[in-house]
Amino acid sequence: MTQAFPLQWPDGMPRTQRHQASTFRSTLASALKNVRTSIIAFGRDSGKQVTDVIISSNVSLGMERPADPGVSLWFTWDDSQRCIAVDRYPKPEDNLQAIHHILEARRTEVRHGGLHIVRQTFKGFLALPSPDAVDWRAVLGFKPGELVTPAAIDVAYRDRAKDAHPDKQGGDENAMAILNLARAAAKEAVTA
Repeated sequence: MTQAFPLQWPDGMPRTQRHQASTFRSTLASALKNVRTSIIAFGRDSGKQVTDVIISSNVSLGMERPADPGVSLWFTWDDSQRCIAVDRYPKPEDNLQAIHHILEARRTEVRHGGLHIVRQTFKGFLALPSPDAVDWRAVLGFKPGELVTPAAIDVAYRDRAKDAHPDKQGGDENAMAILNLARAAAKEAVTA
């Protein structure tokens, strides 16, 4: 389960190595308020309920300036858990303010382009399971102990992608994401 403290960073998302200066002038309290207001407004504008909202960071009562200033916003929207994570700036309030602006951009997309554009944009914000959590053999249809080659992985992947791809009727973004993770884990296991 995602926790507010300590920071829960999404699996597979790279971390920023060098922070950049920010021009934001928000306090921590105002940035938090902006994010909360924006996520509620996004749900209202999109016509899809936003639930399970968690703002995760290393900020605590005793430490407003943690060594890791990253912030992640976890929420459920359109039947999938999403995560917007930012660690570009050296202060948590600036990373929160960036999340606020990302949400505002999604609201603009809803108003001017429609829900289908936001769904495409949000494909990148799916909160994916860790590759370690994916049983690649089960996902790709291999039996335990079965000898698996890279070519067999590709065949099994393509076969299952025909049904899982979100562009296909009955396809699903999450199923395709898990299939992609399974293929990556399988290739790593077979070539190791």
